[in-house]
Amino acid sequence: MTAAALDRAPALTLSRIVGLCVARVFLFATFMTVAAAIPLLKSEWDLTATAAGAIVTSFTVGYAISLFIFAWATDHYGAKRMAIVSAIAAAATSLLFGLLARDWWSAFLLYGLVGLAQGGVYTPLIVLFADEAPPHARGNAMGWLIGSTSVGYATSLGAVALGIAIGGWRMGFILSSLLPIIGAVLLIAFLRPIENRVHDRSVDMRASDQLLRNREAGLLVAGYTAHSWELLGMWAWIPAFLAASFALAGAAAASATISGAYLSGFLHLFGATAAFTMGRLSDRAGRKPVLVGLAFAGAILSFVIGWMVSAPPILLIPVALAYAFVCLGDSPVLSTAVAEAVRPGYLGAVLAWRSLLGFGAGAIAPIAFGAVIDATNAPGGTPTVWGPAFVMLGIGGAIATVCALALKRREAAR
Repeated sequence: MTAAALDRAPALTLSRIVGLCVARVFLFATFMTVAAAIPLLKSEWDLTATAAGAIVTSFTVGYAISLFIFAWATDHYGAKRMAIVSAIAAAATSLLFGLLARDWWSAFLLYGLVGLAQGGVYTPLIVLFADEAPPHARGNAMGWLIGSTSVGYATSLGAVALGIAIGGWRMGFILSSLLPIIGAVLLIAFLRPIENRVHDRSVDMRASDQLLRNREAGLLVAGYTAHSWELLGMWAWIPAFLAASFALAGAAAASATISGAYLSGFLHLFGATAAFTMGRLSDRAGRKPVLVGLAFAGAILSFVIGWMVSAPPILLIPVALAYAFVCLGDSPVLSTAVAEAVRPGYLGAVLAWRSLLGFGAGAIAPIAFGAVIDATNAPGGTPTVWGPAFVMLGIGGAIATVCALALKRREAAR
C-alpha cells in the first residue's frame, strides 16, 4: 500500500467488505453444481468417474484461464472495472448453463464457459483488498474474502440439493444458475463508491522479476499451486465420497446424493470459519507459522480420510470437518502473504501466473482423482476404495508444507 493510500480515509469499510462478500456468495452458486450432482449424473448419463471428473476439470481449466486474464488486466485497467465485467459475464453464463446443460457434451462446454467468466470476482478483489485494507487488518479482510468463497460453495451445494429434492438434477442446475444474477447486482452496487485504481509501473522492472527473482513470492506461488491441487481435488470429490459412505451404509442413490451434498455444504461453511479466523490469526502470529501448521495438518488428513469411507458417521464427520478447516484455512494467508511480498503495480501479474499454475493443477486434480477411483474399483456400483485417490491429493499438502517452511519469518503486523 502506498503512503497516499495510508493517508486517505479507508474506502473498504466493514459494511462494504460484508456486502462484497455476500455478492460473491451468490456469484459462486454454480461452482459446486456438478460436484454435488455427480452420483446422479454418473447414473443417468452413464458416465465413468473419469468422465464425471472431466466436467469439473472443464470448469476449472476455464477458471484458471479466466483468473490469469482478469488478474493481468487488473494491473492495466483496474481491479474494480475487471470485477464488474466478470460479475456480469458470470451471471449470463451461469444462466445459460442452468437452462441448456442436458448431457455430457453440453455440460462440458457450458460449464467451461462459466469458468471462463468467473475469474474477475477473485484475483481483482484480492488486489482491491490489498490496496484498501490497512496492513494490521489485511489478513482479516482477506479472510472475509476467501471465507465468502466457501459460503458460496455451501450455497451452491445447498441449492443443488434442494433442486434435486424438488425435481432431480435438472432443477438443481436451474436453481443454482439463477443466484449469480443477484450476486452481480450486489457487487456492482457495493463497488460503486470505490475508486478504480491503476498503479504506476517502473520502466526498469518487469512482472517476471517479481515472480522469478523474488524468493518469497516464488515460494508462495509454489505453495499455492500445491495447495490448490489438494483443495480443489478435495472439493470436487468430497460430495461423492460422502454420498458413497452413506450408500455403503444402506441409503438409496438419490438420498445418499442429497445427504452428501448437504453435508459437503456444511463442510464449506465450517471451512469458511477457518478463512475468517486464520487470516486474523496470521495478522497476530505471522504468516509463516500459520501456513506451516495448516499445510502439514491438511497433508496428514488427506492421507487418512480416504480409508474411512466405511467408518460410522460419528467418526467420519469430525474428520471431514477438520479436513475442510485446515485445507481452506491457509487460503487467505497465502493471498495476504503474496500481496505483501510483491511490489504494487505488479501484484495482478503475479496473481495471474499464480492462478494459472494453481488452478491449472486444481483442474487436473479432479480428473486424476477420478482416474484413480476407476483404477482401484470395479466398474459400476458405489466405489468402496478411496484411500489411494486422497493420498494423491495429500502429496500437494506435503509440498505446500515444505514451501511454507522455507519462507522467512516476519514480524506480525501491529
